[in-house]
Amino acid sequence: MDVKLIGAPLQDGAPQLGCAMGPAALRIAGLADALTALGHRVVDKGDVAASPSSPASHPNAAVRNLAEISAWTARLAETAWRESADAMPIFLGGDHALSAGTVSGMARRAAELGRPLFVLWLDAHTDFHTLKTTTSGNLHGVPVAYFTGQPGFQPYFPTVSAPVDPRNISMIGIRSVDPAEREAVAKSGIAVHDMRAIDENGIAALLRPFLERVAAAGGLLHVSFDVDFLDPAVGPAVSTTVPGGATFREAHLVMEMLHDSGLVASLDLVELNPFLDERGRTAMLLVELAASLMGRKVMDRPTRSY
Repeated sequence: MDVKLIGAPLQDGAPQLGCAMGPAALRIAGLADALTALGHRVVDKGDVAASPSSPASHPNAAVRNLAEISAWTARLAETAWRESADAMPIFLGGDHALSAGTVSGMARRAAELGRPLFVLWLDAHTDFHTLKTTTSGNLHGVPVAYFTGQPGFQPYFPTVSAPVDPRNISMIGIRSVDPAEREAVAKSGIAVHDMRAIDENGIAALLRPFLERVAAAGGLLHVSFDVDFLDPAVGPAVSTTVPGGATFREAHLVMEMLHDSGLVASLDLVELNPFLDERGRTAMLLVELAASLMGRKVMDRPTRSY
């Protein structure tokens, strides 16, 4: 497969600095080499950049870095649309605000192909706040509301040309949802599988029906992987840790099933904050997870010494 690595050193949406170092950490951890060793043709496109054209404000005084996130969204939407024409883009974050751009860009690509876009959201959070409902003001909490076309983002954000149908979204690993988000998500049609659902059913039983739906619809699948999907004991390098997340094997099983499906068209790796890591262990784990998605088998695991 042709793969493009695209860095998005965005940290304006998160409460703590450090995500801007995420793309560099993933490169140093050997992402390109791992994918090349699996037979893929990998091109590193470097990092994209975005600069706000003018300051912006919102009636919700809590909102932070609005102009910066709007500029990143426009740049990443264009990049995702363009670079997905002939390869699978893997976006190296950067905080989760980047998915406002990557997913909307992939939705545009899918619409031009006459195919629906599906999104697998692997995260501790639903990120379904709007500019009006966010109380923290951290805009890494709004991308899903934005790319599904929820009201209140205009004229502050770029117009979404092809909103994602909420019924085409599956969220797995959820365990921290604000009251306003909980109510909005419940009305949206998004399938939300929290950690209790994983405990009771197993992660494969939750993912398999979703992949069958994507295949039956002839859809493109975008996967957005947030480090806080993982339990903090497994992946500590994130500013929004929530105890009780996915285990090492659960995360790998998801990626292995995604590879077996052959459906994944694009991938986000987000919220890696190397400043909070332990000897690079989270960055190396993300590389291993990406390798599982791209074809590495269980018995091919490298031995690690930390």
